[in-house]
Amino acid sequence: MKKLVPHTPVPVNMLQDIHANLINFPLRFREKVCEECSWSIPTFYRKMRGLDKPAADDKKIIPALSNAEREKIMAVLDEVFQELWTYCDVYRKKPRS
Repeated sequence: MKKLVPHTPVPVNMLQDIHANLINFPLRFREKVCEECSWSIPTFYRKMRGLDKPAADDKKIIPALSNAEREKIMAVLDEVFQELWTYCDVYRKKPRS
């Protein structure tokens, strides 16, 4: 299993810190999806490769993911993205009051 790039207490520079966080983003996403959906890492990748299939009568589609899985995946994406966005606030210019 890949290890997350460690955070340094005082970042060497902004570019390195942001890059490390972006590299860790897909790993955090995968870990949270696996945790929330009670999947193993192989199950995550198997589900990721799955395709929607036409049903026997070709009038319906059998989805690769259930509606609950789709909703949970989007919730995890929003959460992990918000964490990254909030973390990067330290580098954004604050408006002068």
